[in-house]
Amino acid sequence: MFALFQINYHNQYFSAFGDNTKSENLAKNLWLNKLSRFSPETICGAAEKIIAENDYLPTLHKMLEACRKVGMPKGLPSPRRAYREACNKPSPKAAQHWSHAAVYLAGRDCGWHTLANEIERKAFPMFEEAYLQYCDRVLSGEQFSVEPPPGLPETSAVTASREYSRKQLNKLKQLMD
Repeated sequence: MFALFQINYHNQYFSAFGDNTKSENLAKNLWLNKLSRFSPETICGAAEKIIAENDYLPTLHKMLEACRKVGMPKGLPSPRRAYREACNKPSPKAAQHWSHAAVYLAGRDCGWHTLANEIERKAFPMFEEAYLQYCDRVLSGEQFSVEPPPGLPETSAVTASREYSRKQLNKLKQLMD
């Protein structure tokens, strides 16, 4: 990745690191620490994507974003699409069909009330942060699922006696008078 950046962003690369291998090694260690959860294929693909789309040497933040986009498994929507999905699903949320369990879990962590009642400018950043954390966990191989809501308890098979039913009806009549 650093070799690709050195070749493609020659002047910027040497302006950032100079001929000082110490600062270059520090940067490599930092990037390695932050990018270690991604596969080498994802990192190289992200570097190639950045080179194809940008005129400037990327920051670590831009590289992390590119790795997330390139390495994102199928079925995992973008944060904006996931936010819209979480906001638009009816209740009970756990009973709905989700594009990915990470969308449901991020919505649950943010709070369904918050997503339904806060303006997007406030709610989306909270949702996005939670969602990207789940995305990172998915990228590292973790599996998630949405637990279905618990069913209602079985009702008693024993019916009330006629006398008991009349007593209850009389109580209701007295309350209404």
